[in-house]
Order: sequence, then C-alpha cells, then structure tokens
Amino acid sequence: MVDFIEGTRRGRRRDAGLAGAVLLVALFFFFLPSAYQRPVRQAVRSTALRPFLAMQAEIIEARDGRVNISELRAERDSLAALVAAQASLAEDNRQLRALLGLKARAGPAFIPADVIRPGIAGGESTFMLDVGRADGVEVGSPVLASGGLLGVVWEVDEHSAYGIDWTHPDFRASAMTADGQAYGIVEPRRGQFREEDLMALVGAPFHSDIRPGTRVVTSGRGGIYPRGIPLGVVVGIEEADTGWRKTYLLRPAVRPAAATHVLVGVRRGTGRGGDLSELWHVGAPPDTVAQPIEADSEADREAR
Repeated sequence: MVDFIEGTRRGRRRDAGLAGAVLLVALFFFFLPSAYQRPVRQAVRSTALRPFLAMQAEIIEARDGRVNISELRAERDSLAALVAAQASLAEDNRQLRALLGLKARAGPAFIPADVIRPGIAGGESTFMLDVGRADGVEVGSPVLASGGLLGVVWEVDEHSAYGIDWTHPDFRASAMTADGQAYGIVEPRRGQFREEDLMALVGAPFHSDIRPGTRVVTSGRGGIYPRGIPLGVVVGIEEADTGWRKTYLLRPAVRPAAATHVLVGVRRGTGRGGDLSELWHVGAPPDTVAQPIEADSEADREAR
C-alpha cells in the first residue's frame, strides 16, 4: 500500500514536471523573435504535427465531397424536372401545330376543343370536352386527334360534351384497309396495362392476307364516322375462324392518354357519307358498295 501511494506521488510529480517543461518550452518559443520562430514552426509541422495535419485535410476533403454530392444531386433533380416540363411543353406544341394543320384542311365542319379526363375509377375510357350544343356539337359527332380517330360524343350539354374513346368496351367503327381490299369492324382489345391496349379488325374475309404495317381507316359505312380517318396499323393476326373470317390486331393511331387537344365534328351529316381521306393523305378508293346505292337514290329522286 505504501509502495502504491509512493508510486502515485512520483507519477504526479513526473507529470507536473513534464507539464512545466512543456510550458517553459512554449514560453521560450513564444518570446523568440519572429525570424527564429518561422523555422521552428516549419520543423514542427513537418514532423510531429504532420499526421494530425494530414488527418484534418482528409476530414475537410470528405466534408466538401458530401456537400458537393448534395449540391450535384439537387442540381440533377432540378434539371430533370426542367427537362420533363420542357418535354411536356414540346409535346403540347407539337400536338397543337399538327392540329392546326388538320383544322386548316378540315374547314368549318370541325371545331377545336380541349379534352378533360374525369380522373375517377371506371372513367378511364371517357372524357369531357369544353364545347357543347351551343357550338354545334351533337351526339355521334366524331372526335379527332392529330393522328386519327380518338372517339365519339355520347352526351351533349349546352357548353360541354361527354364522349368515349376507342378503348371503351362499347366502341365500334366500320373500317377498311387503306387500299380498300378488306373491310371489317374495329373494336378495342384491353391489354394488361392501358399503354398496351390495342384495336382489333374483326370480320375481315378469310381469303384476305393483310400484311403487318398495313394502314386501317374508317370506311364511312354505318353513318357515324366519315371515311378515311386513320384507326391504326396492322401488327399481326389475332385469330382465324375457319371458313369465313379473320381478326387482325392493330397498333392504334391515337393513344387516348396523350390526346389533350382535338377536333370535334359540328356540321350535321359530317359522319354520313363524308370523306376525310385527304386530311391524312390516305387516298382511299371510292366505296364500290355504297356509291351506287347513293347514285340510284339520286336518280329515283330526279325521276320523281
């Protein structure tokens, strides 16, 4: 016990002596002239303090790196948001330019309108228009996007209208290939996701051989849609019923989610015997079935 106490006292005296020596050396260097202090500082920094200075430099560099990464991430997010906004604006401008060109070719039979989606469950295939009965819109008026047929008006109010697009289960359109070689009915085919929805040309003659890439347009039959509006492009055959018909899948000319600006038919009779082939440069041949009937009816009227 006495040895422990004595050792503790000796350790305290040693520590006090070491501290006093360090203090004296510090005071000595403190009162040295500046000309003598400089080489001493350099020698201490390059020997005893070198590891500590290197560690401090690494800490500062790591901290600056974290700050730079955070700033870069913020700048990247801002740039991504700006690019996305500009891409959306560019797409809107492209649609508007295309629709303006289409409106100039269509004339007064169609008026421009904005598409408003309801955004409710079960309403994915419906839309609202900001034009209505006061603007000449009727039930059955075709709704066109710059790429082709979007849908048809189902209900009309005084200053608004409601319609369905081609993805609606009740949508049907009489159609034909652009060369007039095959006719049928176009109806929707629901995909696993809405972006995968396709059209189907049902009832094509069994002897027909429609190649992928063939353009399909409205035929003008049925009294709803004018002739020559693009519906889609054939991507392949879906099924064949032995003996009398084939069904072909179509990639749609218009994706409903991308259609924000449209043209709506307002002139009575727009969908009854009209031909819009020239609007999309389809160049569909004359309807060899429907035209003679119209000619006969005109002759009968003149005879009366």
